Amino acid sequence: MTTSSPALLSVRDLHTHFFSARGVVRAVDGVSFQVGEGEAIGLVGESGSGKSMTALSVVGLVPPPGKIVAGSIDFGGKDLLTLNQRAMQAVRATDVAMIFQDPGAYLNPVMTIGEQIAEAIGKRRSKDPTTTESVLAALREVQIPEPMRVAASYPHELSGGMQQRAMIASALIRRPRLIVADEPTTALDATVQHQILELLADLRTRIRASLIMISHDLAVVRNVCDRVYVMYAGQIIEHGPAAEIFAYPQHPYAQALIDSILDPWAPTRDVPLLPGSPPDMVAPPDGCRFHPRCRHVMEICRKAQPPTIALARDQAAMCWLHEAEKAPA
Repeated sequence: MTTSSPALLSVRDLHTHFFSARGVVRAVDGVSFQVGEGEAIGLVGESGSGKSMTALSVVGLVPPPGKIVAGSIDFGGKDLLTLNQRAMQAVRATDVAMIFQDPGAYLNPVMTIGEQIAEAIGKRRSKDPTTTESVLAALREVQIPEPMRVAASYPHELSGGMQQRAMIASALIRRPRLIVADEPTTALDATVQHQILELLADLRTRIRASLIMISHDLAVVRNVCDRVYVMYAGQIIEHGPAAEIFAYPQHPYAQALIDSILDPWAPTRDVPLLPGSPPDMVAPPDGCRFHPRCRHVMEICRKAQPPTIALARDQAAMCWLHEAEKAPA
């Protein structure tokens, strides 16, 4: 989990569980990762792999009946899991911002865009020129034309792309040290998606913020992130520099995800399908959780969970293939 810069965020052995009538759902099950100052990392995997719940755990927004039951989240030298609700709210108000995938669901329909951006710095009802100029400057920073008109508009009067830009402006007006973006381009068309990604990359450089990008779209992550963490069934099963992960995936699941990326220059290529579906996290399979879907499965995969093995090129993978000598003949 090495980073090229000092760690701003260090998550260690994080466990987030949901308690239901069927049993305990291990949504996040022993996740560890780091984010360096000014670094962008990607959390990737299928729906249900634990990406979004990991992000919500980091920012202290796990919905009930979920609960963080173990681990530590060190941010700037303090463990966020030891903070009370008021102290955690203060962290979210200043140092950590979250951008959600469906801005229409998170923007208040009865407040203007300007009021919502001002609320992010605790000045919703303020009419002083300084607050007004701060709101307009935030809208200009995310490349919104006619910022005064947009500030006076309600969410339903804006397109999906403009709503997402407004959400980003609301996050950036606080000048956060860490931005957590959960599928920020999912609901947008390809052109607007590209614009939002370019905007995030540009803003990350300009305000020197770190970024956690959560996405099932590997093409998005490849263009934005410095390092990638591949998640499956609540665990990180491979991580490393983005360029190496995409060029030399070391876990069969990571290889399957990368093989699924559509190549516009090869329209006749058949996209391989990954058989099966993610496991039931109330009763995940013994051994490697991916083994029921893996074409390289060995007997040891069914019996014992593999360790995370350090590999060349600063990669690591949780897979018995890299310690095949430990498997019985």
